[in-house]
Amino acid sequence: MNILAVIPARGGSKGIPKKNIRIMNNNPLIFYSINNAKMCNKITDIVVTSDSDEIIEIAKLYNIDTIKRDSALAKDLTTLDPVIHDATVKMEKIKNKKYDIVITLQPTSPLLKTQTLKEALSEFVKSGCDTYISVTSERHLSWGKNGNNFYPLYKKRVNRQQLQPIFTETGAFFITKREFVKSNSRMGKKISVYEVPQDESVDIDSANDWIICENQLKKKTIVFRVDGYKEIGMGHIYRCITLAHHLIAHDIIFATKKQHSEGLEKIKESKFQFKQINDTRDFFKFLKSVKADIVINDCLDSTAEYITEIKKHAERVITFEDLGTGIEYADAVINALYENTGKRDNVFSGEKYICLKEEFLTEKPVKISEKAKNILVLFGGTDPSNLTKEIYKLALEVTKFNKDIKFTFLIPLSYDYKKNNIKDAQNIKIISHVNRVSSYMKEADLAFTSQGRTVFELASLGIPSIVLAQNKREQLHTFANMQNGFLNLGLGTDVSYETIKNTFNLLISTYQIRQNMHNLMIKHDLKTGIQRVKNIILGE
Repeated sequence: MNILAVIPARGGSKGIPKKNIRIMNNNPLIFYSINNAKMCNKITDIVVTSDSDEIIEIAKLYNIDTIKRDSALAKDLTTLDPVIHDATVKMEKIKNKKYDIVITLQPTSPLLKTQTLKEALSEFVKSGCDTYISVTSERHLSWGKNGNNFYPLYKKRVNRQQLQPIFTETGAFFITKREFVKSNSRMGKKISVYEVPQDESVDIDSANDWIICENQLKKKTIVFRVDGYKEIGMGHIYRCITLAHHLIAHDIIFATKKQHSEGLEKIKESKFQFKQINDTRDFFKFLKSVKADIVINDCLDSTAEYITEIKKHAERVITFEDLGTGIEYADAVINALYENTGKRDNVFSGEKYICLKEEFLTEKPVKISEKAKNILVLFGGTDPSNLTKEIYKLALEVTKFNKDIKFTFLIPLSYDYKKNNIKDAQNIKIISHVNRVSSYMKEADLAFTSQGRTVFELASLGIPSIVLAQNKREQLHTFANMQNGFLNLGLGTDVSYETIKNTFNLLISTYQIRQNMHNLMIKHDLKTGIQRVKNIILGE
């Protein structure tokens, strides 16, 4: 079966000058239709028909046939029918063959994927139809106009999903049997449509269309490798989800171990795509199939072998909180929680690279009250050292003698507070699921927290805080110190109850100390880190 692909590319363009050969994402616009045709192995011959010598010279760079179109076929009001007919007739003479199918491929549809074209062509051959037209479906409440009056094109106002689809031509391709290619028509008797995905349907006619297409072509496939469970907490998961929201213009997919249910459930809640894996070998197998552009590894210390293997399957590798040997081979290492992690050019450390959750980017610092009445307690995603229980003991004692003070405990989902006999009491509130933690932080006069990412969130709001580290690695996170407005008591399991109690009493009774802590915290610019990290990830 002989199949001809005709790419009509007129030189004149009123909306975007020289549109068909302008550079889009490092290639002339016309490249994308030529490449689709060349990658579709069912197509026998490809020809670009144009009135422009410049377009023809560029088309020749891709080793395809070209035809110089007569000026009569290059006018503004000339339809494509005579243009396609002219190119088909001339190609049949040049190639000395008769074509069975003629495909019109518009150069103004750069988002069309080769696979979509292949599937449409295969379906056309099997269908017995004379003509296939590419379309996209739309479901909207539409209106028509008669003179100065508007009228609904629907019978009943219903949700968009309940409307009958309206199919709109995309211009991406037009497939027809050769016998119906004439100077005044390309329509056969039996016509059908082929629906292309919405993200492949843009037909460039304006500057806005150009921007949309270029951004789509720049879209990368980004894989987040991350876990969340009791021993390491949920901070890694929260950070990756936050970054994913800021990289929403790209294709995002998470890879997480299925045995770590806490992290897996949080990823499911985020509605991003995800892949459950069993082990590292399973992850590498997945990477090979997904063809990632960027891999973001947020699993603590990496080895040289591990990063080297990832590099075989992705152009760019970014790691977080990485103190392992793999940092030498990663494209970038972001250690926001560590102030000094070497002088390597690819290592970015310190508070400048902290990634605050989106809810904190719009919140403003609180005003410090003279009397500390509302105490907030939150110890991360899993509280592996059970610091919550120690502060609950303090809360019971304090509220027994001071009716003005209230404690609010934000309990991690995976923390068994019932087993630890932690429950609501007079002036003590236990909350086990929170969607917007900043709402509770804003009401706090003082907070108890561990030494992870939460300290940056508290600092962004200027909440005076007592810090108890969950483990020795957390103690390497040096931001939570007095210089930055925190009273850090060290490793939580080593701190006596009396020390915690005395520190608490000092802060609630001394307004000036809490005000000074607040002032030290809000000196830091923590809201711009997410943009810096995004630029590093994308290599911009």
